[in-house]
Amino acid sequence: MRILLVDDDPVNRYILREYLEEDGYALLEADDGEEAWRYLEEEGDTFAAVLLDRMMPKLDGLSVLNRMMAHDTLKHIPVIFQTAAIESSEVQEGVEAGAFFYLAKPFEQSMLLAIVSAAVRKGLKHRELLDDIVRQTRSIQSMENGIFRVRSIDEVHDLSILLANACPVPEKIVMGLNDLLINAVEHGNLGITYEEKTLLQETEQWEEEVQRRLGLPTNAQKYVEVNFERRGGEIHIMITDQGKGFDWKQFEKLNPQMVLASHGRGIAMAKALCFDQVEYQGIGNQVCCVVNAQTSEMNKHDIVPASDRACV
Repeated sequence: MRILLVDDDPVNRYILREYLEEDGYALLEADDGEEAWRYLEEEGDTFAAVLLDRMMPKLDGLSVLNRMMAHDTLKHIPVIFQTAAIESSEVQEGVEAGAFFYLAKPFEQSMLLAIVSAAVRKGLKHRELLDDIVRQTRSIQSMENGIFRVRSIDEVHDLSILLANACPVPEKIVMGLNDLLINAVEHGNLGITYEEKTLLQETEQWEEEVQRRLGLPTNAQKYVEVNFERRGGEIHIMITDQGKGFDWKQFEKLNPQMVLASHGRGIAMAKALCFDQVEYQGIGNQVCCVVNAQTSEMNKHDIVPASDRACV
């Protein structure tokens, strides 16, 4: 995997280079934002992730990120912001710009590798979903209503593609839908806790554990139900799992502690970037997502607040 490393401090670049190359990553380095942007314009499709310093001369990290988000290809590359101070206002600014991965200085090797691995996985999954969207037919856009059931991660992938293609801007919807459905399977039906997933990812056993739990007799009949419905100018997608629910409120927004973790961003990303509304209900085993089909080109800054809408 190839990563673009952008930092004006040669000591920081040396430390990051030692850690990342030892873990098998290939690096291209830039010491300011303008040089980084030249590399991105010329070789952007070769990078699995960008490790970006926030404060730099000539062109700062936030400006580089804003340019990436305005670019059709570069906007899909996961960006890891490295910064000396993780503060709520800074996190919010970065999230609104498109950064969902943060790395705090000074660097700790295991955390660095966990964050980079998570970002690379997220980027690869997003590209896979986008490629599958292009390959699938758009005839599903005429669907008015539908009820679907999924059990496995593979079934989640397929249904995410199908339902995203039923929406006006599928590439905007697909990643959020995939994340919410995976949450319903792994955390809902299979009962994998946040702490357990952290350990499973660190030991690269997450997929194996998901398959093991899917095969347990207690989970054999469990499924996630997805209800798709067009209501006037809106599309409502209701996701219901058969789990015990969870405290979803702590995952609605990214906070300084969460951005330093290797996972836990799915709900916040879906709410900020993918849907016009994401609303969990009851004990947390049901979530309603709304797409405004009449204003499908709106960006994340135009999203109508949840308090002004109804999700029933």
